[in-house]
Amino acid sequence: MRLEFNQSNTEWRTSEGNGTLFTGNKPATAKIAVLSFVFVLATLGNCIFLCTLWQKRKRNSRTRLFLFHLCTADLVVAFFQVLPQLLWEVTDQFLAPNAVCKTIKYLQIVGMFASTYLLLAMTLDRYQAICKPMIAITKSSLQRYLVVGMAWAFSLVFSLPQIFIFSIQEVQPQVFECWATFVKPWGRKSYITWTALVIFVMPAAVLIICQVKICRTIYLTGQKNRQEKISLTKVNTMGSRIGTAMGIPSTLLKTLKMTFLVVVVYILCWAPFFIVQLWSVWDPTGGPTEGSSFTIIMLLASLNSCTNPWIYMAFYR
Repeated sequence: MRLEFNQSNTEWRTSEGNGTLFTGNKPATAKIAVLSFVFVLATLGNCIFLCTLWQKRKRNSRTRLFLFHLCTADLVVAFFQVLPQLLWEVTDQFLAPNAVCKTIKYLQIVGMFASTYLLLAMTLDRYQAICKPMIAITKSSLQRYLVVGMAWAFSLVFSLPQIFIFSIQEVQPQVFECWATFVKPWGRKSYITWTALVIFVMPAAVLIICQVKICRTIYLTGQKNRQEKISLTKVNTMGSRIGTAMGIPSTLLKTLKMTFLVVVVYILCWAPFFIVQLWSVWDPTGGPTEGSSFTIIMLLASLNSCTNPWIYMAFYR
């Protein structure tokens, strides 16, 4: 039995049988259990953190803006990616009209785009604050709102192909699914490669470069501070100390640690998922197409939306 890509970047379903992966056995039960766990944890964590942000709304920091929208994007993933997938596994087929099919598929990919691009926006903001502080100082709050708005706008636009690709189709007699239709033979391969590049590969490369430059700048700043404390500290005629370099504020360092951890978890969660996706479409005969490990990788990618709010709460106090 061969698996075919169905729910763009979120699901693989069989081309034989009743259309559900591992139906009627323990892996299917485990799949439902994992999806339920992911949905509850993601919803609970993000709602709790949004309440925390509301309680501290007087603290009008630039980080708070990004965290609010990141939580919103993670909730979109939970309610329009994880929950429909869970209901789909329970009911064994898509029990909704064509408009619902297209809407769900569209919002599923919107959540993935938004989570990535908002994380990218926050990382670039932190990069400017450390590596280019003069630019960060002159950056107004309106510009940060514009960046957040652009992240959502790109997510909404780049997700539009989902509306045209997915529709209700009769996959078996009297069995209807929300199914994808690609231009053969290159459509499926091109679309999955494109989504992998714009959702993960290129953003991950930018995130890694920013984090490396941030760490390098912090290290060089620390070295400079230590040298100046030793060689440039002098006492003027009035007895006052001069020449001591300014350090990086502890609050900024805490935010940087949080951003670094979120980026690491993001890459760990999504890298195996997209590697398997690309491997399967470019090497359909030799790539991973079934088995418990394959299923776990497909399911646990959504854990990123669960871990983020708990990381935020650990650092945002």
